[in-house]
Amino acid sequence: MSILRRGDEKFHYSDGSHKWIPPGPEYDQAVWDEQVRQHKQAHLRNEHPKVRLQRLV
Repeated sequence: MSILRRGDEKFHYSDGSHKWIPPGPEYDQAVWDEQVRQHKQAHLRNEHPKVRLQRLV
């Protein structure tokens, strides 16, 4: 599970999936790919959220 933090919006669609297409034509695809890779690594480092989620049955 990942946590969306302030500033993560540019890397995610509204459904939470990652954007693999740069946000504008001025972005180099290779640079964007690296930024997304680093962003996803940040998700992995924060794998356990501080807030405990409880499912109601």
